[in-house]
This record gives sequence, C-alpha cells and structure tokens, in this order.
Amino acid sequence: MPKLSVIVPFYNVQQYAPDTLRSLRLNARSDFEFILVDDKSKDETPAILERAAESLSDVARVRYIRHESNGGLATARNTGLDAATGEYLTFLDGDDWLAPGYFAELVAAIEGLGCDFVRTDHVQATARARSVHRAPVGLRGEVLNPREAILPADRTTSVDYAFAWAGAYHRRLLDKGLLHFTDGLRTAEDRPWIWKLHREAESFAVVSLLGVFYRRGVASSLTQIGDARQLDFIRAFDQVIEETAQDPDADRLLPKAVRTYCAIIAHHLSDESKWEPAVAKELRTRSAAAIKRMPQDMLGDVLDTMDLRRSSKLRRLRRRVSTAKAAA
Repeated sequence: MPKLSVIVPFYNVQQYAPDTLRSLRLNARSDFEFILVDDKSKDETPAILERAAESLSDVARVRYIRHESNGGLATARNTGLDAATGEYLTFLDGDDWLAPGYFAELVAAIEGLGCDFVRTDHVQATARARSVHRAPVGLRGEVLNPREAILPADRTTSVDYAFAWAGAYHRRLLDKGLLHFTDGLRTAEDRPWIWKLHREAESFAVVSLLGVFYRRGVASSLTQIGDARQLDFIRAFDQVIEETAQDPDADRLLPKAVRTYCAIIAHHLSDESKWEPAVAKELRTRSAAAIKRMPQDMLGDVLDTMDLRRSSKLRRLRRRVSTAKAAA
C-alpha cells in the first residue's frame, strides 16, 4: 500500500500544468502515488499529462486517468478517490503547486498526531504577490474534536476554510464514505464536504505547515466566470442545511450553516456586475427561494446579528418572497 495518494484533477490548464507537475516531482517518493485526472480538457493538457505520467513513474507510482466527458472538479476528485490505494490521501488542483518536500512533512505530521485528518495553512499566489492564509484554529499540533471546530456561529471557523487540498486524510475516512464529493457540483463543492467531515470524523488537528501555493486570478477558473455554473453554490449550501438539520446537534450547528449560507448569498448579490444579465436574474430568484427554504426563526436571528449592508440585501429578498406569496 502506498503511504500517500495525491489526487490531482486537470482541466484546460496547459499554461500551469508544467509547474504543478514539476512540483510533484520535487515531492515524489517511491511510496507516494500520484493520480492525474484529466477532466476532458480541450487544450494540450492531456498531452502534457501523458508525458508527465511516464517521466514521473521513475520517482513515484503514477496513474493517469482521462474522463470521456467533462464532469467538473467534484467528479474528477471522486474519480481519483475511487482509484486511490494509499494509507493517507490528499489533493492538489492542476493549476496550483507545492514547495519541495512538503508532502513528506505532511505525512510525518498526520502520522505523528494519529488523527483522522490534519489541516494546514497555505500561500495564496495572485500574479507575483504572495500572502499567507492560516487555517482558522489557534491551537496548533494538538488533536481536537472536529464537531467543536464548527462553532461559534458568528465567527470564521474550520468549516469556512473549505480547501480540500489544505490537509491530509486517513484512509479510514474514505472507507467510511466521508471523502467523496457531491457529483456534478461545479462550484462550492468543498462546502458540503468540509461540513460532513467535521460532523462525522472523530479527530483532527491543525499544523503550522506551509507548502501549497494556491493560484488566484486564473482566467479559466469558475470564480472568474459569471455564468450559471457558479449558481451551484445554492445546491451546495442546500445540502449543508439539509444534512445539518438531521444532525443530533442541529439546534447548535444549524445557526452556523444558515449564517454562512446568508453571507455567501449576500457576497454574490454584491458582485452582480460580474454576472451575465440572465444569470444575475436567476441568482436573485434562486437566492430568494433559498431564503424561503431556510428555518425562518433562525434566519431572523441571523439577520438581526449581521452587518447592515448584508442584512439589508437579504431582507429585501425575504420581503420579495413574502410579497410574491401574498400576491399569489
């Protein structure tokens, strides 16, 4: 069994894939497994991956898988999870890269702590600028209860730091069904995933380890494109609300889920200029419907404690729902 399986989805990243692949080589070990998943790229990415799979096989175990149709990041990661055979698992996106030797330190950290998963800090790279982003847990290098790290509701917590590639995960989580993503989600795929992980895993830790360089501002990234695929955040957070409502601690945890959902809706509404007109209209309609589906007592409490700018946007949507219902 390999010590570590690294799942790396690629889609139309011919400009960045060589950097990603070079960083994998600088992290390779004979007991590491690299799973390269091409999600039906339309550029030269598949040719780059075919050559890399052959050259990397000298320093690590390598599998190259190509999808017959484009399924999105969540589906590509699931393909990698289904193929992974390692004791530990982690992720990397096809346009990001790693510091040399990072994976060895990551494996040493999770082995030393003996927990279900560890989370790490990361470096955000925007053009030539670099900034460190820390996982929002102050206590480092100690095993903690993942459920407790969901709260408090009114602060940034571990479930808001949803990056799947910022950490490593023991295989027992895969065997329990906690590492797969919701197939077909085109954005916010990490959100139901991180919530499920924190609700159902038994132990985790945060380690002060920097090694992942997260590239921002990529033109092909969905965060840069205002089309209908970005509206999948509504499906993602509906799933978070639905699953958390069924949890034995729903009374404690659900206000955090509602508050985060509201904050994300307000964020997207504040940036309507990036959307295509028809998509902006759909955003407003679907966001209003989402607000109607939320537990209304909890929603009222959340709106009362949010800042005026965001709460005003959300209250207008809420009134829109009430007005439409009355007219009907």
